[in-house]
Amino acid sequence: MLNKYAIGSLALALALSVPIHAGATTLLFNDFSSTSGLQLNGATAAINPGGQGVLDFNGDRVLRLTNDLGQSGSAFSTTAISLDTDASFSTRFEFRITDQQNGGADGIVFVVQTVSNTAGGAGGGIGYFGLPNSVGIEFDNWFNAGFDPNANHAGIDLNGSITSNPTVLLDPIAQLDSGNVWTAWIDYDGASDLLEVRANITGVRPATALMSSTVDLVSVLGVTDAFVGFTSGTGAAGGDHDILSWEFRSTFNPIDAPEPSVLGLLALGLVGLAARRRNQR
Repeated sequence: MLNKYAIGSLALALALSVPIHAGATTLLFNDFSSTSGLQLNGATAAINPGGQGVLDFNGDRVLRLTNDLGQSGSAFSTTAISLDTDASFSTRFEFRITDQQNGGADGIVFVVQTVSNTAGGAGGGIGYFGLPNSVGIEFDNWFNAGFDPNANHAGIDLNGSITSNPTVLLDPIAQLDSGNVWTAWIDYDGASDLLEVRANITGVRPATALMSSTVDLVSVLGVTDAFVGFTSGTGAAGGDHDILSWEFRSTFNPIDAPEPSVLGLLALGLVGLAARRRNQR
């Protein structure tokens, strides 16, 4: 049985291991049985009727951004979110691209922007092209000459441009449109202006970022209140672009990142308690 000293050590361990952010906003969709809180635009609105996502081939409710050729669609938070100091945020989401048509295209973009009820250009625009005051992280599965390095890459886009800088080639063994579930982690620390992107098909957060860039998000947006969500687009090729789950935090609070162990801190407290008892003998 724990005495008051051990209980105090446990309370301290819990307090040290759980970050506290007053006034933070969290969006959490474990699935899309309901799309309440999201503004659906373009093709996305027609694909997800009745305020809910659609059933995928596993019987799961997903947010389907596109499902045919020549489409542009998006889903954004219905209200602007007040981002933390210097517009910091952290997000994690799962996505999958299936049912390829004519080779499959064009990808998914996670977007922070200042307008909720809009979608950008179709095809190679990935539903993002032409959205001003925005930052987008694209996962692109189609090669558009003059814009893309290949048909399996990720990139950071600014102000509606689809000319990514930087861009990174993804593992050729893990194609974006292979039907695998991809997990992405995106973190922005406004104090350092560092934007980091991680992604893989294991679902385990990598220690090292896939790509990073210095971005002054406040200058890009012009405000610290923003709408967050996803865009997609298809052209002469297409597919089902699905978001399976999504968590967004309006602070720099990386999701799945290792934190100090409660058990480790408790152990330190118990060591101190044992020493105290020895001294009291």
